[in-house]
Amino acid sequence: MSRRRVIIDTDAKNEADDQFAIVHGLLSPTFDVRGLIPAHFGTHRSDRSMEESREEIDLLLNLLGQTGQVTVANGAPTGIPDEQTPLDSPGAQLIIQESKLASKDDPLFVSFLGPITDMASAILLDPDIVHRDVIVIWIGGRGYNGYAADHRLEFNLSNDIHAANVVFGSGLTVWQVPSDVYTKVSVSYAELEEKIGDAGPLGRYLIDQLVAWNATYHGEPIESRSLGDSPAISLMLYPHSGNFRVRPAPRFGVDGWYLPGTDNPIHVCEQVDVRFLLEDMFAKIRRFGRQRSTS
Repeated sequence: MSRRRVIIDTDAKNEADDQFAIVHGLLSPTFDVRGLIPAHFGTHRSDRSMEESREEIDLLLNLLGQTGQVTVANGAPTGIPDEQTPLDSPGAQLIIQESKLASKDDPLFVSFLGPITDMASAILLDPDIVHRDVIVIWIGGRGYNGYAADHRLEFNLSNDIHAANVVFGSGLTVWQVPSDVYTKVSVSYAELEEKIGDAGPLGRYLIDQLVAWNATYHGEPIESRSLGDSPAISLMLYPHSGNFRVRPAPRFGVDGWYLPGTDNPIHVCEQVDVRFLLEDMFAKIRRFGRQRSTS
């Protein structure tokens, strides 16, 4: 079967949902994963956040039996200092290298599950990238409809507003999944136990690290978590599983609010097929667990 060329840029240790998206991507046979890029997630919890993301990616690759089989290229350790200054990194260079192989019939999909630092750096390091067949998918930014839950500064954006402005103003094809959409991909502890609780060490780890994260960082009673990064994977698997509205690209203010930007069109995802997303992911994790148990 034909395969889609993808790169996944992920702040893997920031929370407990990147892990599910990474595993889903690596277990999808139509993906030719050209690389995983560990991303920073600011300094509010750690001064080595990118390195922690790298360690989490290495752990997941080990659980999947794919250590040494997938390129892992470290991203920038922090956000870019301004909209003119890139932070060179192996991750940014991987994006540039793979973009040169893209074509109209075989575009490169680059999904960002955290800050969009490494894409902005790639653009600033190689401005010709904006003329190549690259599709950027970003889980980030608040919603456009003014819901109460979106009044705070969205986390992925907060870790590099400069980078978001570079990418949104570049003219590249951007698919944005804002917070009023990605927060709706919720799963409960009971559902996780029923769907992947017996899927071997991988399934057990995914559940346990999610429950542990909630116990450590969530101050209210809770028995669920939003797998908010996972739409990036399902939209690459089947782009029509999302409903998109084309908007002129905004700029982002220091508080994360949308400001007038360019006339460049961006595609804002307003709804994702959560049933398809979760069932496909759970099925692949269960299948992997069965295969490992009989090998």
